[in-house]
Amino acid sequence: MSYQVLARKWRPRSFREMVGQTHVLKALINALDNQRLHHAYLFTGTRGVGKTTIARIIAKCVNCETGITSTPCGTCSVCREIDEGRFVDLIEIDAASRTKVEDTRELLDNVQYAPSRGRFKVYLIDEVHMLSSHSFNALLKTLEEPPPYVKFILATTDPQKLPATILSRCLQFSLKNMTPERVVEHLSHVLGVENVPFEDDALWLLGRAADGSMRDAMSLTDQAIAFGEGKVLAADVRAMLGTLDHGQVYGVLQALLEGDARALLEAVRHLAEQGPDWNGVLSEMLNVLHRVAIAQALPEAVDNGQGDRDKVLALAQALPAEDVQFYYQMGLIGRRDLPLAPDPRGGFEMVLLRMLAFRPADSGDAPGTTLKPVGISQATTDSPAPVAPVAIAAPAPQPVSAPAPVVEAVPEPEPEPAPQPEPEAEPVVAAEPEPEIEEVTDLPWEDPIPAPVAAPEPEPAPAPVAAAPPAAPREEPPHDDQAYAPAGMDRDDEPPPDDDYYMGEVDPAGYSYLDELATEHAAELSAEPAPEPEPEPAAQPATGLALQWLELFPHLPISGMTGSIAANCTLVSAEGDNWLLHLDPNHSALFNATQQRRLNEALNQHLGRTLNLSIELIRPEQETPAQAAARKRANRQREAEQSIENDPFIQQMIQKFGASVRHDTIEPVDAVVTQGE
Repeated sequence: MSYQVLARKWRPRSFREMVGQTHVLKALINALDNQRLHHAYLFTGTRGVGKTTIARIIAKCVNCETGITSTPCGTCSVCREIDEGRFVDLIEIDAASRTKVEDTRELLDNVQYAPSRGRFKVYLIDEVHMLSSHSFNALLKTLEEPPPYVKFILATTDPQKLPATILSRCLQFSLKNMTPERVVEHLSHVLGVENVPFEDDALWLLGRAADGSMRDAMSLTDQAIAFGEGKVLAADVRAMLGTLDHGQVYGVLQALLEGDARALLEAVRHLAEQGPDWNGVLSEMLNVLHRVAIAQALPEAVDNGQGDRDKVLALAQALPAEDVQFYYQMGLIGRRDLPLAPDPRGGFEMVLLRMLAFRPADSGDAPGTTLKPVGISQATTDSPAPVAPVAIAAPAPQPVSAPAPVVEAVPEPEPEPAPQPEPEAEPVVAAEPEPEIEEVTDLPWEDPIPAPVAAPEPEPAPAPVAAAPPAAPREEPPHDDQAYAPAGMDRDDEPPPDDDYYMGEVDPAGYSYLDELATEHAAELSAEPAPEPEPEPAAQPATGLALQWLELFPHLPISGMTGSIAANCTLVSAEGDNWLLHLDPNHSALFNATQQRRLNEALNQHLGRTLNLSIELIRPEQETPAQAAARKRANRQREAEQSIENDPFIQQMIQKFGASVRHDTIEPVDAVVTQGE
């Protein structure tokens, strides 16, 4: 008699022999015992989890000579013929090889005939997702209302490809993958009955290699028995599968723990002698790190399936938790990028060296082992020494008749810092090959721009930055009677005119830091302004002049940025034709002299007289027009939400159907009408 493989020899012949799938077996057993049989069943799941096996057991249950029961006898002629695959009323169809609509029509033509031997004619269609769309359409009517003596059992590994019309006509059962623990338990039973010596570590290797499939596990066990000459040993299984010895993985992790680059590369060299799959080696490292993280969180949860529980617990004690998480994340990213490396071994070494170079800084709970110097820049281990600031010397004030001298970057024996008006000024590093320490002075663009002073003769331009050739004297642009806007207040919805904006001198010899600032400023002017945030509620309600400003604001002929500035102001003083407004400093980036002039002109036009308007950057204490509008919107929103919640129909939906109100979808009716207009 020829040898029968374990996967076929140990195929379950009843529900009691099934391994796993309890959620499916319970429903089927109860339906068979209570005679509540459906006419169509659909079993989904990966390969080798029991779809075809359950279908054959159902065929025996409904056709057994002892009656319809969940425990067929297994000895009658019907049960024996089904087990041997020669029962005439069990029609097994491979949909992958019979995808045409003509094949489905031929099948349906035979449905009308009564069964020859059993009570039911059972159609088992495997890999049903391979049928064509026309075949599915031809099957729909018969699948929905088959003859009373016909049962359909469909099986597929890809239920997403089935039409919804097929799914709605079947009872669907999703079979789960087999866990390694359940596979190891079943293999132990099978090998014990077969009298095959085995090692537990070998079964764990087979259980993980099966990847959730019991049939794959049985086939790999057959291969391991042949490879090991009748024995299933861990070393043989590891050599057969090409998996890595965990001892070498722990050697790599130990080298990482000690920060020893030499030992790390030596461990990689020993790995290379076996010609491993470097992606698999990295996967084994991630598995060990995962178990180490579990041991740090819950030591008793670590299993000893691989015989390395003590090593895992030792690593959990030696490695800080943040190092474990860092190495795991770095390994995941390295595994993703490994196919892009020119050489797989080189890519694996780079992952390890990256872990070594960027290991987290030592902390209070870090291991006490002194890390060895690895010759790699450790960006996070040691704090870099503070670098002395090297600044561009600013031009000192010079008389009107003499131009400012050029400051050269000459090393000084003992530089003495000059007094700084603004100590918080941030130094700027000069672009020198080997810069020397220069005197830190205030940069010209950080000082506030003074008010223009009438001068009979133009003053010479300030000197360029250090190490630049002297520039020719240059006249300043003419000034008007208006004060310059403070720094940071020159943005507008359009480029301001020349009398409102002034840029300092730039380096005519080439690129300088001022050029970069000018380029960034031009990009800011061309970019669209960001949406304004919702204003915060006012500290006090508007009264007096502030209330008059609320009433006056909607009638002013302004819009855009000028309107936004006016909406965030409040009137605090009105002495004759001299008005004083307070503007929220959060909106200072929108404010400049141009906006102040436009607002003044709009007030003059509306009131029919000439006012002298002043605006100060002080947070208004009373409500501004923007805050008033926000308050009204919030009140309308609350009223709309309250109206929805108090609606009798809505309350009935909540009570009867467990509905919930999404407040983010509620919008006041008047707001909707306004948008529609």
